[in-house]
Amino acid sequence: MAQAVFHKSQRVYVKPVGTYALIERVIPHWVKGVEEPLRIVYDCGLGREFKATELVSEDSRRGQSADRSADQSLLEQWRLERKQNRHIVPEETMHHPYPGTFPVIQTDDIDWGGWRVPGAEYNRDPARIEYQARMIANSPDMLRVCKAVVSLSEAANTAQIDELQEIAKTARTVLRHIYDKFDLTTAPAVAAE
Repeated sequence: MAQAVFHKSQRVYVKPVGTYALIERVIPHWVKGVEEPLRIVYDCGLGREFKATELVSEDSRRGQSADRSADQSLLEQWRLERKQNRHIVPEETMHHPYPGTFPVIQTDDIDWGGWRVPGAEYNRDPARIEYQARMIANSPDMLRVCKAVVSLSEAANTAQIDELQEIAKTARTVLRHIYDKFDLTTAPAVAAE
């Protein structure tokens, strides 16, 4: 699940354009049946929407501590997309969770890097491949939760119980997304190839 990294009217550096801009709108992308948005994009008034990984806060750009810039690497948002299987017709794959499609994990900002599985391997055990795809797509969120749990355990005191409850809530959401199978009516849209 995604959380907003920037807020409206915040000045950010837009890496693909190479200029500073103000965030005009924060746009969450929701899916039916999920409590939090799957991803959040930002409208900076530059003709298209940008992901958090394409933006850098003005403070970070000015050269704050290296520790904060290291946390910028945790902003990755990997996405689970469905691609049309061009070699097999949907009628031949009615036993698949999403007939006629296969999962692809986009790990790059420009939607062409990531994880795919060969069609023959997917056809052999589609339920296992779907589980692996959900696990990979949620890896950045699991990393963030693990880092938060470690930092809380290092400075454990009773004042942090509420913060721990929030982290546990995020962890439950991630685990629900990994282990719950999507209803076919709420399946993500198939991306055109």
